[in-house]
Amino acid sequence: MWYVMQVVSGQEERTVILVESMISEGILESCFIPTRRLRKKFQGAWHEVTEKLFPGYVFLITEQPRLLYEELKRIPRLTRMLGQCEEYFVPLPEADVRVMEKFQDGTGEISVLEAEISRVEVEEGKQIKILSGPLKNLEGQIKKVNLHKRTAAVEVEFMGSKTVIYLGIEMVTDNKGVNNDEQFFE
Repeated sequence: MWYVMQVVSGQEERTVILVESMISEGILESCFIPTRRLRKKFQGAWHEVTEKLFPGYVFLITEQPRLLYEELKRIPRLTRMLGQCEEYFVPLPEADVRVMEKFQDGTGEISVLEAEISRVEVEEGKQIKILSGPLKNLEGQIKKVNLHKRTAAVEVEFMGSKTVIYLGIEMVTDNKGVNNDEQFFE
């Protein structure tokens, strides 16, 4: 079962280290921060960077939620578990877990949930064709593509509401040998 913990933005990594060091062995299967890979231009060149997919949230996987909940209460400065009831917290709905699994890097390792850069091609009429990557599974949910910034805005149903997330894209040379690097499409 997957659970989500809201933390102070910027404290995600510190929280993961704290949780992993203070939770008894065998209770926590995984504690991680989903990330995305993007290409950004700075200092006149394109660089690959990694950013948080959901800033302010840490994801936990356990089969023992009551024990995890009791141990998390002992950790200072944790904000709150999402879906918390009176006794403990409730798991992330299966549909939300499936959304997260679409971003996996192919290794099968949940603790390294990183949305890779999707490869795209711009076809005639400024149609975007997804060649590979996590966007391949989300074509119908793409709301906007910015080729200049190399991002795609994707609307997903997550944690009870529609959320827009931004995933990285890389343009490949089209069939005519034209590189689409500096085009912009909305």
